[in-house]
Amino acid sequence: MTAGQRGGAGRAGQRGGAGRAGQSGGAGRAGRSPRRLVSDVVLVLVAFAWLGPYAWMTVTSLKTLPEITRAPAYPLPQAFQLGAYSEVLQAVPVMRYFANTVFMATAIALLQIALALPAGYALAKLRFTGRSVAFVLVLSCLLIPAQVTFVPVFTMLGSVGLVNTFAALILPFGVSALGTFLVRQALLSVPDEIIEAARMDGAGELRIIYLILGPMLRPTLSALFLFSFVFHYNDYFWPLVMTTDDDVRTLPLAIALLREQGTGVRWHVVMAGNVLLSLPVLAVFAAAQRQLLRAVTARV
Repeated sequence: MTAGQRGGAGRAGQRGGAGRAGQSGGAGRAGRSPRRLVSDVVLVLVAFAWLGPYAWMTVTSLKTLPEITRAPAYPLPQAFQLGAYSEVLQAVPVMRYFANTVFMATAIALLQIALALPAGYALAKLRFTGRSVAFVLVLSCLLIPAQVTFVPVFTMLGSVGLVNTFAALILPFGVSALGTFLVRQALLSVPDEIIEAARMDGAGELRIIYLILGPMLRPTLSALFLFSFVFHYNDYFWPLVMTTDDDVRTLPLAIALLREQGTGVRWHVVMAGNVLLSLPVLAVFAAAQRQLLRAVTARV
């Protein structure tokens, strides 16, 4: 066999091997497609289970009360009506309650971030006696709901005249055990050499915490802000026991009052109020979802 014949046979063998590899790869992709289809179906069903109540709430807010009472299970309204939203705006000062709620939730979230950074830094990077005990105490605070401690906190705030003020809504939640835990876990993956280099350059501890480590933990801090904002924006119990005046009441309280107005429950008005209550939370989540996904999928 000549050199040309051997070269041609070698190239034919390579093409045959490549063809077989492509066929096996195609067979592998074909074998994975049913599994992918089942996964997509499951994800769609889970998404529908989560979004179904919100869709039902929105559709109900567009119906009239006689239509709801006559056929409550009918999925679509006969005609889209926006009268329930105008009734909500006339029944309660929505914008005032909305401003109070956003201010309270934002202040709590920022205060928690400001205090969680140094607390998590101390538990992750500083060496001191009792560090493990302090970390266990922080974790144990996650097991105690706010309803357990509201009586002594209410008494303490009442003794200094802070009941029915924004301070009573914000200060009790300024320290977050969850935020301290999240920051501490994120800082464990930050090399100590970065902190030592900053110290050698003359940076103080506060500058290291807020100006160097803070930007590095942006995904974690964004997730903490989102969790805190959503929780306290929707909180009903604490504003209920801490406020007695419309000047500091929050939007969930106003929406709850819609059920008590008039004779019977006007479900279309209640649902319209809940739609208005949910919109800011959805907007915050849409703005922070990229950082939230980075915090979940990345170590830092």
